[in-house]
Amino acid sequence: MQHPEVREEICRIGASLYARGYVHASAGNISVKLDDGSFLITPTDACLGNLIASELAHVTADGVQLSGARASKTLVLHRSIYAAAPQARCVIHTHATHLVSLTLQGVWRNSDIVPPITPYYVMKVGHIPLVAYQRPGAPSVATEVARLIHDSTAQATTIRGVMLDRLGPVVWHQSPAEASAVLEELEETAKLWLMSDRQATALSDTQIQELRETFGALW
Repeated sequence: MQHPEVREEICRIGASLYARGYVHASAGNISVKLDDGSFLITPTDACLGNLIASELAHVTADGVQLSGARASKTLVLHRSIYAAAPQARCVIHTHATHLVSLTLQGVWRNSDIVPPITPYYVMKVGHIPLVAYQRPGAPSVATEVARLIHDSTAQATTIRGVMLDRLGPVVWHQSPAEASAVLEELEETAKLWLMSDRQATALSDTQIQELRETFGALW
């Protein structure tokens, strides 16, 4: 897609997530990596529900802002994800309610915040590790997320997201639509698990292996 199309797609995804309650107020941010290695990212403190295409920040791969309003405070995190996961072309961060609530009540495991209770969670999301609480925009978060990406790649269990304790999920994929789908499936799975009072059992190893063999699930 060309720059104007990418800008409009970011605004469309932002408005869709806001309208359905996946983000609120000025929480959350979206970026898309462009073909030349630079990327577009939502401005700091912007509401994803009413983004203005021309105000999206255009930033070089080195973090130098070229145009637009001041880039989101999570700029360092987005840059770190693109560097560690070259296949990623879109990063989305929100403060999704059920996922944040889950961190307050206690996640399933630090390596997997919710158990694999549905086949689509296994196929579309995969492992989501917890990142211990640090202030919003802390550079050390970017370092930790990059480490988790490298570790998962080394173990052949590629991850598509992490959960920032008390802040919300950060997910990435090859397009805004695909990254949005990961976010939505992750939030809905957290909702289902909380609705079961965190008692729903995980799919068995045999069931997960069938999903790997049939659909190429990354789990």
